[in-house]
Amino acid sequence: MVFLRTYLRALGTLRQHSWIAAMLVLANLVVAGLQFVDPLLFGRVIELLTRSSTMTTDQLWQEGGTLLGIWAAVGIAGIGASIVSTLHAERMAHRMRLMAMARYFGHVLHLPPEFHGDAHSGRLVKTMIGGADSLFWLWLSFFRDQLATFVAAIVLLPLTVFLNWRLALLLIALTLLFCIATVLVITHTEEGQARAQRWQIQLAGTAQDALANVIVMQSFTRLAAEQSLFREIVQKVIQHQFPVLNWWAVVGVMTRAACTITVIAIVVYGTVLHLRGQATVGEIVSFMGLATLLINRLDSAMIFLARLFSEVPGLNAFFAVLDAQSTVPEKPSAPALSVQRGEVAFEQVGFRYPSGERVLADVTFTAAPGSVVALVGHTGAGKSTAMALLQRMWDPQHGRIAIDGHDLRDVTVESLRRNIGVVFQEAMLLNRTIRENLLIGKPDATQAELEAACIVADAHEFIIRQSDGYNTMVGERGASLSGGQRQRLAIARALLKDPPILVLDEATSALDAATEARVASALRRLMAGRTTFIIAHRLSTVRDADQILVFEHGHIVERGSFAELVAQGGPFASLVATQLTPAQ
Repeated sequence: MVFLRTYLRALGTLRQHSWIAAMLVLANLVVAGLQFVDPLLFGRVIELLTRSSTMTTDQLWQEGGTLLGIWAAVGIAGIGASIVSTLHAERMAHRMRLMAMARYFGHVLHLPPEFHGDAHSGRLVKTMIGGADSLFWLWLSFFRDQLATFVAAIVLLPLTVFLNWRLALLLIALTLLFCIATVLVITHTEEGQARAQRWQIQLAGTAQDALANVIVMQSFTRLAAEQSLFREIVQKVIQHQFPVLNWWAVVGVMTRAACTITVIAIVVYGTVLHLRGQATVGEIVSFMGLATLLINRLDSAMIFLARLFSEVPGLNAFFAVLDAQSTVPEKPSAPALSVQRGEVAFEQVGFRYPSGERVLADVTFTAAPGSVVALVGHTGAGKSTAMALLQRMWDPQHGRIAIDGHDLRDVTVESLRRNIGVVFQEAMLLNRTIRENLLIGKPDATQAELEAACIVADAHEFIIRQSDGYNTMVGERGASLSGGQRQRLAIARALLKDPPILVLDEATSALDAATEARVASALRRLMAGRTTFIIAHRLSTVRDADQILVFEHGHIVERGSFAELVAQGGPFASLVATQLTPAQ
């Protein structure tokens, strides 16, 4: 049963805190045992009172005092054990919740583009928060309440056989009947709850999509349509959730009825046994107390199971992300890459996306250390994919890529990417300060280093004109800055990283001519002495490249300098002619 597997896995995550878990288990055993003793002592007191007419006052006070003393000691010990259990359960659950979120976040950050291309960022965040909250609640409830219930039901309930086996069998039979009915409800509603949870996840994703692109929604008058779509998904959630809630409402009624039915059954059957001399009044009272205690515990357990049942789909989604494997695994004990020269070689590289579409075939070229290599061609020709393979966002199915003779699959991914700097078409700034965005390139950079990099990138002047200088917040995706300012920050960030290999992915194509000129000047300073790859549609930006590779349908169809390729009159010359011909 998926429900049980998920529950056990959630508890299994506590292995790293096994000593605390062991202490909590011990505390719950004490709590359950002392609560079990409580109705037995009450039964003994009633039994004593029924015999009081045959006892002297001294005997009554002596036995009664002893029972009351034991009862008080049991109560105090139970309170102490409950305090220990609750306090440490709270602390452990809070600590484990934060650790679970950190583990999830770190794992997702390391997953390759194949995963992120299929996963929605809003859903990933909702899954992280929802899954961690569910784990927190499960751990806390289990150790604070439910473990004692399980101990009482599984261990202590059978021990009532030694008190009065006839009444014990009745109590056990009624308890089993109640549990079987609950399992049937769980089995019947498990699939429906999973469907409801999937619609709830889609609800969050739809909201995140619309809010992240609210300007587009307003510009294209999509507000009413998006509200309508949101309401439709809400109706789907209700459609699948309400039948589940109806069944669990039945369980709630059953629980309350079970308490009354069980107590009445024990009173009736106990009276019959008493009249036959097979049960004392004290035993009947004890079993009534045990029945009430057990049913109340089971009532709490049913509330716990109902909540857990609704949380299982979210927990499954959380664990599914944690189980996602990287498509670019590292070899055991892979060494770190140390770039000495910066030579990059593609050797008969072939690649298909997981969808089956072939993107690259037999791509072979060598970029000499410190040279500038331009990749040009129509959209979808394979240029960006080739550079993604260089960064090991994916691995090629055929051939190999090497830096200074080292196959990229033989070194650690982190060391590889540490040696490659990328300036994207979009600067991809975080909603943090300018300083924090720059420090991504070099976390330990000094203020002097920040300013030196920004001066080279032609960014220092506009930064100091900001309200808080380098401590100015840039807004989501750098919204408070112009396109040129964002790109110059991206260049400064790459300068701070100081990588031996550089990739410029359409770094100026989104800029106007005047801004492009300023950014291009900064880029030339960034490229100095580095092996540089330029992905460009605007061919004027690749005139000075040492080597131009022309891609068509995943193949390199031409290579050479700008002048050589124009003189050949092939595909590159046609691209140049198309861009230089004035629009009619």
